[in-house]
Amino acid sequence: MTLSLSVSGLKVEGEGGRRILEADALDVAAGTAIAIRGPSGAGKSTLLFALAGLVPIAKGSVRWGETEISALKEDGRAAFRRAHIGMIFQDFLLFEELSAQANASLAGAYVRKRRQNIGEGARAALERLGLSGDDARTVATFSGGERQRVAVARALAAEPSIILADEPTASLDRAAADALVDDLIQMTRESGRTLIVASHDLKVHQSVDRLIDVADGCLVGEALRDA
Repeated sequence: MTLSLSVSGLKVEGEGGRRILEADALDVAAGTAIAIRGPSGAGKSTLLFALAGLVPIAKGSVRWGETEISALKEDGRAAFRRAHIGMIFQDFLLFEELSAQANASLAGAYVRKRRQNIGEGARAALERLGLSGDDARTVATFSGGERQRVAVARALAAEPSIILADEPTASLDRAAADALVDDLIQMTRESGRTLIVASHDLKVHQSVDRLIDVADGCLVGEALRDA
């Protein structure tokens, strides 16, 4: 199942009602790959976290398919994430003492009924990303590019409908970043997943279907793409 996104009148506020993010409207068709572009501090990560239900929303609506996650309580949002969203973080967030397979399969610890399927999904994603076959090696010995590939495999292991990625290439050298972008785009397109990436990376901007600009905590428009 793939899910479309509809955002309307979204406001995320800090202490004292300080504006952190505003998005009047954003509609993304299911299976679309988009990038969120903007300077550091513009609100890119906040937007991603709002779409995942990870930050409180002061006003407005975030709807994935028929589910308005902005109206759910915390446990409802967490259940929706487990069922539908794979997250890729800039800082990898891996357990150094575990293998690639163990890290990529972590979601199975929280969804016991799907543990075997998640483990199989993790193994398949790692193999696709060139990291299969060495379960004894811990990620403490991995390069930055290898670690980020483990993080991508973890996001894909439960076969989510949605992938949200926060600066996935920021810690990588150019060659590793280009390879990761190519793999991520190809793997999400093949499965029909909706992909939203917050990134400064020109390679990401050139690879997606749509490019959205964010500045000073506001969605300011969409970049025109070549036909």
